[in-house]
Amino acid sequence: MTTTLITGANKGLGYETARRLLEAGHTVWVAARDESRGRAAADALGARFVQLDVTDDASVQAAAAIVAAEGGLDVLINNAGITGPHRDAADLTGADALEVYSTNVASIVRTMHAFVPLLRRSENPTVVNVTSGLGSFTAVHDTSRVEASVVSPLYNSSKSAVTMLTVQYSRALPEMRINAADPGYTATDLNGNSGHQTVTEGTDAVVELALRGPDGPTGTFIDRSGVAPF
Repeated sequence: MTTTLITGANKGLGYETARRLLEAGHTVWVAARDESRGRAAADALGARFVQLDVTDDASVQAAAAIVAAEGGLDVLINNAGITGPHRDAADLTGADALEVYSTNVASIVRTMHAFVPLLRRSENPTVVNVTSGLGSFTAVHDTSRVEASVVSPLYNSSKSAVTMLTVQYSRALPEMRINAADPGYTATDLNGNSGHQTVTEGTDAVVELALRGPDGPTGTFIDRSGVAPF
């Protein structure tokens, strides 16, 4: 049976991804910073829970040790993320940037460092990084797309970094399938539930990548319509 861990899985896209992968037959670890919310989500889904704060090295390492002791890991989904403060670009600070990049970017380095040893024991090691079209240079320059209208220096640039990390890890670890998924404009807490897609639609690309076989591509970036522009 395939075992999957999803960061930030106590609500929104992470929760729906967990639900769908459980339905597909995966054993799913709901990883969340808040223990009470994470356990409640896992119990509601029929999943396992592990406490994991993606901004804390010791927390990530401890979670990896628990998962290893319980049988290992096949699929890692890096879903946790924040938008950062909502204020004028000129008022953003270095501390703001460090907070966003620690949660959205450095977190992937932390989880890869902790979980790659487990993934290397899997017959079908898979990593899915949840990124965004807001980090696509092509999309934000295309005035026909909604991404061109969104000005969010820290969040958007952090998602550009997530997509590049995906490409670089896929080249560094060719024995694994490491891909990025853009959920699209989905109604979640992250955007005040203003997105036009449901969470099920928003998880289509993530679930597709998680379910791909060992012969699937690596280093790609997709949305629910197919290959997405970088």
